[in-house]
Amino acid sequence: MSGESTYDALLLVSFGGPEGPDDVIPFLENVTRGRNIPRERLEVVGEHYHLFGGVSPINQQCRELKAAIEADLAGHGVDLPVYWGNRNWDPYLAGTLRRMKDDGVRRAAAFVTSAYSGYSCCDQYVEDIERARAEVPGAPEVDKLPVYCLRPGFVDPFTDAARDALERLPEGPRRLVFTAHSVPLSQPGRPDYESELKQVAELVAERAAPGVPWDLVYQSRSGPPTQPWLEPDVVDHLDKLHGEGVPAVAVVPIGFVSDHMEVKYDLDVEAAGRARELGMAYVRAATPHTDPRFVALPRTLLADRR
Repeated sequence: MSGESTYDALLLVSFGGPEGPDDVIPFLENVTRGRNIPRERLEVVGEHYHLFGGVSPINQQCRELKAAIEADLAGHGVDLPVYWGNRNWDPYLAGTLRRMKDDGVRRAAAFVTSAYSGYSCCDQYVEDIERARAEVPGAPEVDKLPVYCLRPGFVDPFTDAARDALERLPEGPRRLVFTAHSVPLSQPGRPDYESELKQVAELVAERAAPGVPWDLVYQSRSGPPTQPWLEPDVVDHLDKLHGEGVPAVAVVPIGFVSDHMEVKYDLDVEAAGRARELGMAYVRAATPHTDPRFVALPRTLLADRR
């Protein structure tokens, strides 16, 4: 493989999450800094984390993804160290960049655990990287690798996961329900984000289950009720489908690369609980996480930069 010589490191960049009960509120304060969110609201959201012992799964998932990427690079003869830094929790980006500088890294490519365009999925990560670089004199240059939501390494694992989820539902009428994190309608880049989600949903549906009806819905909105966000909400949509007589749904979280807290709580607890109340069969499809096809994405994106 060529292309890796353009960079002397790969930086895995993620959101971060608490790793114990005492971390929950400080983490949420980091996430919401500057937005004037009342502490009472943070404590309500914090209860989602406390259902899981105050631990978000995302940091351990990043450790596993980092190890898998390192093995993939080494297995293909790519001698490139992999570092990991978060936006909102330890290991913070600034600390990782400081270590990279001390290790002699001059230029790194950043692979972000968010597959889409738009502000919160793409541009905000770029801003966070630049803010962290400003804290570290002599920090390496960092180039964010392109969005990858339409790459086979992202679409194909979801296709298999959607097919598997449908097969685990009872025989009879079924519905595919694709979900992604909602964002404000006013957010920069929102039309591109929405367009890409629709393209991914259409590709996965066509390949996994031709002829099975599907919908794209949203989850995890956090803004004030007066601010318009992408809709419909997944739980509201389950109510609607129930009213239409749909007996079974396979929920496919195409907005997420692994089982973040939004997946574990909003889908596996809240949406699944509502489906049980409605008497609706419900299966949640797997996310790519360390699927070898997804793990290979950083390497293929680097090859495109040669």
